[in-house]
Amino acid sequence: MNTILHPAQGAAAQAADSAAEAAVAPAADTLDPKYRAKATEAAVKFESFFIGHMLHQMRSATREMAGPDSVFKDPVNSDMLDMADNLVADKMAGQRAFGIADAILRQLLPAPAPSVPAQNFAGPLNVS
Repeated sequence: MNTILHPAQGAAAQAADSAAEAAVAPAADTLDPKYRAKATEAAVKFESFFIGHMLHQMRSATREMAGPDSVFKDPVNSDMLDMADNLVADKMAGQRAFGIADAILRQLLPAPAPSVPAQNFAGPLNVS
């Protein structure tokens, strides 16, 4: 890895860079498709759970802030509203609307090998 280091960074940064290169994950094309499918499904389900919980908390806060005779305070259809919230959460997670599943998958699955090696175009800082 060819990086331009500021003189103040020293050997510790170079050692960290070489350790990071040594711990590279396996290539994306050698990954088991079953593992990729299970990881994707779990990530999308977690995003759905997160969105559903957020909607539930928003509805709960609305009930708490509503006046005593407000339509939002009425618990008559709360079970149906919870089911609707979960369906909306599933649909949004399927579209990966919040990006939570994508963030999880970036951590679980190795990145595809770049076709062009990455270069560090940042030069050293001018300290005067």
